[in-house]
Amino acid sequence: MKTIQIKCEEGGERIDVFLAAAITGLTRSAAQKLIEAGRVTLESGAPVRKNRRTAPGETYNVAQDPPEDSAAAPQDIPLDVVFEDDDVIVVNKPRGMVVHPAPGHPDGTLVNALLSHCGGSLSGVGGVKRPGIVHRIDKDTSGLVIAAKNDRAHLMLAAQLASRTLTREYDAIVCGIVKDDSGTIDAPVGRHPTDRKRQAVTGKNARSAVTHYEVIYRYGGYTHVRCRLETGRTHQIRVHLAHIGRPVLGDMVYGHKKPEIGQKTQCLHASKLRFIHPATNQQVELGVPLPGYFEETLKRLPAP
Repeated sequence: MKTIQIKCEEGGERIDVFLAAAITGLTRSAAQKLIEAGRVTLESGAPVRKNRRTAPGETYNVAQDPPEDSAAAPQDIPLDVVFEDDDVIVVNKPRGMVVHPAPGHPDGTLVNALLSHCGGSLSGVGGVKRPGIVHRIDKDTSGLVIAAKNDRAHLMLAAQLASRTLTREYDAIVCGIVKDDSGTIDAPVGRHPTDRKRQAVTGKNARSAVTHYEVIYRYGGYTHVRCRLETGRTHQIRVHLAHIGRPVLGDMVYGHKKPEIGQKTQCLHASKLRFIHPATNQQVELGVPLPGYFEETLKRLPAP
C-alpha cells in the first residue's frame, strides 16, 4: 500500500469528485470505496466522510493498493519497421493500433508486436506493460514510434525527450483556414477541469506546452498543416489546434462532434523523427510518407 498527499487549491467539490479528477486512473466509484474504507484522511489523521466538500488549503492523504501489472505477451503482428539495430527500433504504427496494453486493450498492441519481433531485447524501464516504449502516440494517430532495446538506450532517449533534442513532426488536416503561413502555440496543457478523460489549455495543474506549425496547403474550408512538438504533453497537438479554433479533422473529442469528409477519426500522422543515436552519438533523421487514409482524405477536400 502507498499513501499519496493531495492539496486542494480551490475547494467546493465533493471529495470523491475531487479525488477522481486529481488522481490519474482513479474512478469516482473507486474513490468512494477508498473513502468508505477509511483510506482518505485529513492531515490530522481523521477520516473524511463521503459527502464532504473540499476546502481550500486542505491536504488529503489517500492510501492506495499499488496496481498489479501483468506482463504483456508476444503476438505475431506484422510491423512496418523503419529503422532497427541493437539499441533502437522505430516503427510506422498504423492508425487504430494501441501502443501498449491498457484497460479495454489487453492485447493486439504495438508492445505485443514488438515483444514477438524483438524477443527478449526490449528495455525494462517502462515496466512489464510498456517494455521499450520511449514515447506514445494515440490509437488513432498513425506514424513513427521509437522503442529502446536496452535500458541504457531508453534512458538516453528519455533524456533527449526531456531536453527537447528528440524532435517529432506531425502532419494534420484541420477544419477551417489557417491564415498565417507559420506560427507557434504556447499554451499550458493539463487535465480538463470537469472531464477527467480529456486534456485542456488551462492554468490549473498544467504544464508548459509549445507547438510550432506551418501551412502546407489551404483547401476549401480545410488546411493541411505540419506541426513540430517542442514539448510532448498528452494530446498536445489536438488540444492546441482546437484551442486556436482549428481542430483536427475527424477529432470528435476536441473538435467537431460529427464526421466530416467521411473522416471519423483524427487526421493526424507522425511523419518525421529526429534523435541522437544512444550508441553512435550520430543524428538519425527518419521520415515516412502520408498513409493511404490521409492521402484519400486530401483528395476529397474541396478546392480552394
